Amino acid sequence: MKRPRTDPAARRDPEDTSAPPAKEAPPPGARAIRAAYNVLYGLLAALFAVVAVALFGFAVYELYVGLDPRASVDLDSRLRAVLETMGLATIGVAAVELSQTVYEEEVLRDVPTSAPTRVRRFVSRFLVVVVVSLAIECLVGVFVHLHHQPERVRDTAWIGFAAAALLLAWGVFVRANAHAEALEPEAMARTKREDAKLED
Repeated sequence: MKRPRTDPAARRDPEDTSAPPAKEAPPPGARAIRAAYNVLYGLLAALFAVVAVALFGFAVYELYVGLDPRASVDLDSRLRAVLETMGLATIGVAAVELSQTVYEEEVLRDVPTSAPTRVRRFVSRFLVVVVVSLAIECLVGVFVHLHHQPERVRDTAWIGFAAAALLLAWGVFVRANAHAEALEPEAMARTKREDAKLED
């Protein structure tokens, strides 16, 4: 025999006359302001995408100039053009990742950016692009200056040190942020629900 379901409110202490906490209503105009910010972030993401397309176009043109068999240029100039193509394409990929990050994290999701999980993911997606771009730029700069301006290799090496410092700081941030995520499990659960909603 099935037991009749009881209302959770009926099981409350009869002496407890306090009402359940109500959700605070958003201030007037909050939805309009949030919609305006969503539009602004959408335009910013579109701007990053346009910049990425332009950089890819410049990279293709630079590669064409470097590989054009009709041009009477030496091998070093062709190699420099190919390396410049790699640098432009790398920055273009960074612009694409920034566009995708801004669109997904600021426009599509409803979880506030102040949630620890959102902060870690947003910063991580941004820093991984910056670190990889700096590392490739350092490599390209070393190849370019090693054959033509060896005295500038030391200056280019600072780019590599900057990438390493960012990578180290990123690791420290992720480790420290893990403790903040453990203190707010509801924020992580809400972020996971947002992920499942976007995947569907």
